[in-house]
Amino acid sequence: MTDQALADLTRRLPELRLLTDAGDLEHYGRDWTRRWTPAPLAIALPASVEDVQGIVRWANEYKVAVVPSGGRTGLSGGAVAAHGELVLSLERMNRVLGFDAVDRTLTVQPGIALEAVHGAAREHGLIYPVDFAARGSCSIGGNIATNAGGIRVIRYGNTREWIAGLKVVAGNGELLDLNRGLIKNSSGYDLRQLMIGSEGTLGIVVEATLRLTDPPPPSQVMLLALPDMDALMQVFALFRRKLSLQAFEFFTDVALKHVLAHGAQRAIDGEHPYYVVTEFDAPDERAHEAALAAFEQGVKQGLINDGVMAQSDAQAAALWRLREGITESLAPHKPYKNDISVRVSAVPAFLHEIQALLTREYPHIEVVWFGHIGDGNLHINVLKPVSLSDADFITQCEHVTKLLAQTLQGHGGSISAEHGIGLVKRSYLESTRSLQEIALMRGVKQVFDPNGLLNPGKMFP
Repeated sequence: MTDQALADLTRRLPELRLLTDAGDLEHYGRDWTRRWTPAPLAIALPASVEDVQGIVRWANEYKVAVVPSGGRTGLSGGAVAAHGELVLSLERMNRVLGFDAVDRTLTVQPGIALEAVHGAAREHGLIYPVDFAARGSCSIGGNIATNAGGIRVIRYGNTREWIAGLKVVAGNGELLDLNRGLIKNSSGYDLRQLMIGSEGTLGIVVEATLRLTDPPPPSQVMLLALPDMDALMQVFALFRRKLSLQAFEFFTDVALKHVLAHGAQRAIDGEHPYYVVTEFDAPDERAHEAALAAFEQGVKQGLINDGVMAQSDAQAAALWRLREGITESLAPHKPYKNDISVRVSAVPAFLHEIQALLTREYPHIEVVWFGHIGDGNLHINVLKPVSLSDADFITQCEHVTKLLAQTLQGHGGSISAEHGIGLVKRSYLESTRSLQEIALMRGVKQVFDPNGLLNPGKMFP
């Protein structure tokens, strides 16, 4: 029956590529979590919107679940296919479709890499400002599905601020054209924004119109070494008051140890418990002087131990590598990841609580912290000891995550800042959303995907 169904799919859509090789099933059936054994039915690679519509209509007829797939760089299990689903990979739909100089928008297909979007915007003297370390491998469709943030949220906000319009194939195969690039549109519900962050559970993005903006003025990158955790937010407040910040990222001495072992170069001598990489507008000498004044004030107040300012683009890239290279350097250690957020004003009290929690619950396990402290987003990476089995390690981490979710609930925070809920965090959704909200979300899912075939099992507990 399965063979007949797949044969019917390829008969209906002659331009569709369908993969069933074991290696392809494994490759496309998982994301960066690596926690679930991939077991998809097959991998469908459409080349057009019509192909995507045909796949979804076929799936409804044969009652086959569909997992939309982009770059699969997610860390929440949102792109995992472990129960015979059809993976719908959008990697062939990876072109720039158009640029509008008046509207300053770029229309693209969902499979295009974020880095390629950056390049296309630069060709027109503009930028698409959403950015993060996985820019070379993540896709714009996946960014939209998770409302990705990254290192410049402090200046530009999340992905949703930069989506002017979307074309989406809903769960019944119908094509929705949402917002159509309008700046003002008060004609009813904004379904475009509903799709952003929906993790492929409501529809499949097949085209996106992105807003572009002017490049920022020349900038300067500085690395700071701080004496303790309390200094983090005080230095942030000091620099935000005196400078126009583009980014403000922190990491710990433990994170630095792993990045240095992975090939990065030390930029500040000595051992310090906390570090900050900050980038700020520096169009003239006055901005440089303001940065030095802020640094000197921080040193005088005992908030900063040491620092270095980049003297070239190469040195700026080297300083950023100390932050952006963390995830790659930790990958061999099979980290269990928490991606959490609280209001920026709640960060100081929250940091103390979770530091006590993690110290108590992981007395013999290495924990690596880093994140976008300027927007209240923290990444906690728990490194698996060699002596501990995968199953026992996950069990212990899930116990701690439950405690962490309770702490977040007390601070009005979120169990997922920018990676989505997926499979990993669905048990903790109630710590962020009320039961009434979850019921409404389920109702929305039913409207857009009446047969429950789009990314089933993701998001909801």
